[in-house]
Amino acid sequence: MVVVNEAFVKKFFSKQGQDPLGQHFGTYDQKYAGNYEIIGVVSDAKYVSPREPVRPMFFRALNQRDTAITEPAAMTGEGRSLFIDSITLQYAGSPQSLEALARRTLANINPNLTMSDFHSLEYQVADNFNQERLIARLTMLFGFVALALASVGLYGLTAYSVARRTGEIGVRMAMGATRSNVIVLIMRGAMLQIAIGVAIGIPGALLGGRVMASQLYAVRTYDRVTLAFAVAVLAASAALAGFVPAKRASGIEPMNALRTE
Repeated sequence: MVVVNEAFVKKFFSKQGQDPLGQHFGTYDQKYAGNYEIIGVVSDAKYVSPREPVRPMFFRALNQRDTAITEPAAMTGEGRSLFIDSITLQYAGSPQSLEALARRTLANINPNLTMSDFHSLEYQVADNFNQERLIARLTMLFGFVALALASVGLYGLTAYSVARRTGEIGVRMAMGATRSNVIVLIMRGAMLQIAIGVAIGIPGALLGGRVMASQLYAVRTYDRVTLAFAVAVLAASAALAGFVPAKRASGIEPMNALRTE
């Protein structure tokens, strides 16, 4: 008697529309097709890699040996499949004393049962995502570097544009423009650059996120907080880049601004 997972049922019984309970199957050869009877179905779980699809599996008791097998190769495989690879413990209380208690309990049951590793479920799950975690951290690092370079470049471009317009600012001030008018004019141009950059960058970021989501596990194609943070940083850089030189240019005398090339 065995228990199978949902992937096993989908692969072998979904097309026929049969109820898997009570059905028989076997391994190694056609003549062993009736050796196991399905008595239950359990939910799917991944035991090796989260990147691979769920494998069809069946589970049987550790002491349930298939004595009908006679071929040497099949007998060898049968013997190798019946060993204790792991034990799952569900407990309530402090986890600090659990390992010593588990070792002592297993030793009392059978001194030959050696427990080599003892880890929590959270540790084992996290251990399967080391590669994904490294990719995520590298992606985050590259994202911060790109954001810093974009901010510095935007600041330099806007400051250079304002410096080139010093003569224009002098003309406007000579014609009666106030300092606040000059600052608003420069800030409007800086914000226009941000609007154009956001219109181009957000679709590109969403497309890149869709590509990255296919390489990572349980990662969304976009994050609203991250996008909002990036836009806010770039907007602050553009505002600072426009405000500082605009404030400086609006403070000079119109005649001096007119002499600036």
